Amino acid sequence: MTTRSEVILGIDFGGTKVALGIADRDGNLLATRRLDTDAAAGAAQVVTRALAGARSLLADEDATDRVIAIGVVSPGIVLPDRILLAPNVPGWERLHLRELVAAEFGDLPIEVGTDAKAAALAEAKWGALKDADPAVFLSLGTGIAAAILVGGRLLAGANGAAGEIGYNLLAPQDTEGFASGAAPLEEAVGGRGLGGRASRLLGRPVSAGELFALARENVAAKELVTAALDELSMHVANLALAIDPQRIAVGGGLVRSADVLLPALRDRLAHAVPFPPELVAARFDQDAALLGAIALALDS
Repeated sequence: MTTRSEVILGIDFGGTKVALGIADRDGNLLATRRLDTDAAAGAAQVVTRALAGARSLLADEDATDRVIAIGVVSPGIVLPDRILLAPNVPGWERLHLRELVAAEFGDLPIEVGTDAKAAALAEAKWGALKDADPAVFLSLGTGIAAAILVGGRLLAGANGAAGEIGYNLLAPQDTEGFASGAAPLEEAVGGRGLGGRASRLLGRPVSAGELFALARENVAAKELVTAALDELSMHVANLALAIDPQRIAVGGGLVRSADVLLPALRDRLAHAVPFPPELVAARFDQDAALLGAIALALDS
């Protein structure tokens, strides 16, 4: 790093990876690092390794004494004493995330929030949702979620759960949904659910990204992808009907298959929505939530 300017530290806890980054006040990422979440090993080790990694990144970039604020994002609804709606990492819902970060970094201002909502802030501030109103950020990765911006402000909802479309019901027979421990749409079209079904179908471990690649030549994989896109596009169209957004930006790990994903979504929007919104790939692709953490910290 060539300057001695003030920096922001961002930490993005995801279902499969943790992204760490330092940025300047304009949101420019100056250095990043990624760690595997290793979700099966539980929540505590993820946080411990992430905080140690953040310390190491700051030291390597000679930035330890220049951090002025920290932004931390996670799946779910982050409360002072727990995290709601975050089932992908065992023990995650029992974390006191702000306290754990504060114990490591002392008196620095710390802002915590939901990853998809923070990513929407980053896209609105610096990216694909700039000047769009209303706007929707659609996060398609390990989980499925949306974030809605109206007048440049996030719609949080009464309980912070606005946009948690992973819990959408798939059919009238889904009478319980969340009450039965299910997240029906996320299980149907999220990266983990798709990967699990593809693995069972093909008899070997297959990620969601590999599934989309295989679908170009494997008939069984193509049928699975087609069914998932049909399901997902219906829910995106219904969301557009409810919100009437000017623009939808799609981010998350599944956007690596944008050549298959985006045309399917655009086609459904064009046919089902009276005023189809513009549908674009998120500008920041895999860094949207990390930059969202930076945006949260800057806003503090």
